Amino acid sequence: MTPTAPFQPTQCVFDRELIEKLEGSGPRYTSYPTADRFHGGFGVKDYEHWLQQHAIGASHRPVSLYVHVPFCNTICYYCGCNKIITKDKSRADQYLDYLEKEIALVAARLGYREKVIQLHFGGGTPTFLSDEQLSRVMAAINKHFELLPDGEFSIEIDPRKVGRDTVLHLGRLGFNRMSVGIQDFDPAVQQAVNRIQSEEETLTVINAAREAGFKSVSVDLIYGLPLQNADSVRRTVDKVLAMNPDRIALYNYAHLPSVFMPQRRINEADLPTAAHKLDILQNSVQQLTDAGYVFIGMDHFAKPDDELTRALQQGRLQRNFQGYSTHADCDMIGLGVSSIGKVGPCYSQNEKDIDAYYAALDAGHLPVLRGMTLTQDDILRRSVIQSLMCRFSLSVEAIEETFGINFADYFADELPLIREFQQVGLLTFDGDFLMVAPKGRFLIRNIAMVFDRHLRERETKARYSKTI
Repeated sequence: MTPTAPFQPTQCVFDRELIEKLEGSGPRYTSYPTADRFHGGFGVKDYEHWLQQHAIGASHRPVSLYVHVPFCNTICYYCGCNKIITKDKSRADQYLDYLEKEIALVAARLGYREKVIQLHFGGGTPTFLSDEQLSRVMAAINKHFELLPDGEFSIEIDPRKVGRDTVLHLGRLGFNRMSVGIQDFDPAVQQAVNRIQSEEETLTVINAAREAGFKSVSVDLIYGLPLQNADSVRRTVDKVLAMNPDRIALYNYAHLPSVFMPQRRINEADLPTAAHKLDILQNSVQQLTDAGYVFIGMDHFAKPDDELTRALQQGRLQRNFQGYSTHADCDMIGLGVSSIGKVGPCYSQNEKDIDAYYAALDAGHLPVLRGMTLTQDDILRRSVIQSLMCRFSLSVEAIEETFGINFADYFADELPLIREFQQVGLLTFDGDFLMVAPKGRFLIRNIAMVFDRHLRERETKARYSKTI
C-alpha cells in the first residue's frame, strides 16, 4: 500500500460565515459505526468469539483498557455521563468485587497475560475511589495484564476531591497522564451548574502531577454553559493558560434535558444564544492559538512539542472511544458498567444498569448488553472517516489498494457532496487526494458525515450534538 503523506499542520481558520451556514448536528466519530447503531442481537457469545480470535492472532498486538468508575459524590448539572450519585464508599467496594470478576473472565477468554499499551480510567469520577481502592483495581489489572513500560496510563481527575498525596499515589501506581476537569472558573457559572471549584485546588492537582512525573496534563473546558459570555470565558481561558497544561479540550455543551435528567436543573433562559456561543468559541480559539497551542482536531488543542501534536504531524494520530490517541490502532477492552470496547471487527457495550451488570457476572458470564460485528463496508468507511478525523486528508490510492475498490465507483453517491464542499472552500479534491482546507478543519465532522452510510440510510433515535 502506498503510504499516506504525513500531515503538515497549518493554521486553522475560523470562517464564521461558513460555520453558521453549515451548522448542524452529527456524530463525534469516536467510532464508526456510531454507538447508536449497536444492537441486542450481538451478545456474549459474539464478544467471546472475537476475544478468542484476538488471542490466537499471530501479531498479539498490545491492547488498550478502559475502566469505567460510575460513582460521583455530587452531581454536575451539565453532565451526560453514566453515573451514580452517592457518598457511600462501601458501594465502590461492592463494585470492585464485580470489576475483578469481569477482569478475570476477560483474561480467561484471552488465555494469556495480554500486554497493555494504553489504560484509561473514566467515569463518573475515578477518584471517588480511595487510595486503597485505586490500589486494589490496579493490582487486579496487573495480575491479569502486563502494563508496558512505554504505555500511556491516564485517569480523569476532579480537583475538588483530590489532594497532592493522592496524585503522588497515582504516580506510584503507574499513571503517567491526567485529565483535569475544570469547565469554567467563573463563580456564577459554577453555581449555575453545581460545580464549585477553586483555582487553588485545581493548581494544586496540576502541580502535584508534575511533581509525580506525569508526562501530560490535559484540562477540560466547556463553552455554552449558563451565564457564560465571551468576556467571562476569556478570563477562564487566561487562568487556564497561566497553569500551562499540555493539552486543552474545549467542549461544546449539548443541552439535551430530555435525554440527560440533571440538565433539567439548568435554567434554559441563562444559556448563551447560538451567536454568543460562536463568539465564545471564536475568541477562545484565537486565545489558544495566540498562546502557541496547535489545533489537533474538533475540540482539542496541544502544545507544539506534545505527543498528540507529533502524532498529528507524523500522520499516526488515531481516534477511539477515549478520544484522540497517539498509538497505532489497537483493540480496546472495556471494563465496568456501560463501558464500550472494540475487539477485531466488533464493538461491544456492557450493561448500562449496575444491577444488570452485577447479575450477569453473578451468572458467570461477561456483562454484554449490545454491540455489532462490522461488515467490510463498515470497515472501509471507518478507515475513510478515521483518516479525515485524524489527518485531515485522504489518499484515494491507499484506500483502493487496501480494500480492492475503485474509489470513484464505490463512492459515486458521496462525490457530489464532496464537490459541493470543495466549491465552498472546505477541502480540495483532485480525484487522487482529498485535503481538508484550514477553514474546513472546524467542520471536519460535516465532511466525515458524507461517508456515513448508516446516517444516510438508517434512521436512529439518537440525538447528536452540534458539529461545532
